[in-house]
Amino acid sequence: MGRGDQGEPGGGPGRQVRPAWPRRPRRCGPICGHHQGGLTVPLCTPEQAVEDIRDGRFVIIVDDEDRENEGDLAIAADRVTPEAVNVMATHARGLICVACDGWRLDELGLSAMVDNNTSQFGTAFTVSIDAVGRGVTTGISAFDRATTIRLLCDEHARPGDFAKPGHTFPLRAATGGVLERAGQTEAIVDLCKAAGRFPAGVICEIMREDGSMARRGDLDRFAAEHGINVVAISDLIAHRRRSERLVTRGATTTLPLDDDGVVTIHAYKDVITGATHVALCWGDVADGEPVLVRVHSECLTGDVFGSQRCDCRGQLERAMTILGEAGRGVLVYLRQEGRGIGLMDKLRAYALQDRGLDTVEANQHLGLPIDKRDYGIGSQILADLGVQRMRVLTNNPRKFYGLSGYGLELVDLVPLVVPPTAHSRRYLEAKRTKLGHLLQAEERDAG
Repeated sequence: MGRGDQGEPGGGPGRQVRPAWPRRPRRCGPICGHHQGGLTVPLCTPEQAVEDIRDGRFVIIVDDEDRENEGDLAIAADRVTPEAVNVMATHARGLICVACDGWRLDELGLSAMVDNNTSQFGTAFTVSIDAVGRGVTTGISAFDRATTIRLLCDEHARPGDFAKPGHTFPLRAATGGVLERAGQTEAIVDLCKAAGRFPAGVICEIMREDGSMARRGDLDRFAAEHGINVVAISDLIAHRRRSERLVTRGATTTLPLDDDGVVTIHAYKDVITGATHVALCWGDVADGEPVLVRVHSECLTGDVFGSQRCDCRGQLERAMTILGEAGRGVLVYLRQEGRGIGLMDKLRAYALQDRGLDTVEANQHLGLPIDKRDYGIGSQILADLGVQRMRVLTNNPRKFYGLSGYGLELVDLVPLVVPPTAHSRRYLEAKRTKLGHLLQAEERDAG
């Protein structure tokens, strides 16, 4: 969609479209516990949420319990009306913000609210704004804020059309959307893009009547009362990973190895993070027959320096030996250091492990995910290489099932046995007991 395309004729600020605020509660579906004394509203699909946004209806966007654990009432910015703003102020009660693609904020000269963003989740507020003229008075009324928001979506609006500071709070969405940052800001912009609307949406946190934040049970009641669909950011992330191409092949050449074997190496660019992943191929992997596959996440300390804190180097070397002996297979090397948290945080976690915490506890103490890796990237690389059926070299069931999708068939899980060392035994035990890895007896018991 072009920058000025607002999805339909008359989508600018001059035309007001009433929001689809239901007149009565919706009918409960078969998995809703409303009539059994509970109140569990099923999450809608991303496709249904896109349809709602396209039609100018509200949706409720919920994030994970380990993040903000909140729900935002959301609507497309180019469909907002004074009535919609009033609904948000009256029923949702949180701060009304307009999330927007960065290019539009740059066009309007809306810089970051602060130079050093120290907010817990990196919420990217710009300077606040009010529309100039157009009947706007103080800027705070529902009419004034709706006018300001619709003007932001008008391709003809320029920086001089806005006063700063004001009563409308723009938010800059991350360039990669929910795949880069799993927040409501990115979720509503992604939904608006998918719906063919202007890439901006209005969001407002939903609060209880007592002023505390609404959690999932409260949000279910709110959704049931007003007939609004609820969509999870995690489902939007999964949908984008399934439906979009997230890597591009940038280079291919041959690579002679230490054992005199020669493999084909492919370099892939991650279009979201910019990271370069690689794939090594032995033989023909696109003939439709089951292929041995190893997806290995980068570990600088282990793979390069030979650290004994983990079994990464041993797994990498063992996998390459197996693939070389088979003469046919793929090694995908993903740049997801430290189970996805990065080298700096991994070393911080190591320091905590020196004080007695295990690999899981250290991540939790730092407020980091236990495992942040995205195996969908590996799946897309394998699909691009023509792999159809896989025998996956791993001890991690999560990785095994995480590689499904993109037309790939999981045929078998092949254990990757690496004897432990005195330094890695505690690490391996934590992987077995807390991360569900299926370690063999020789990996657990070897001295």
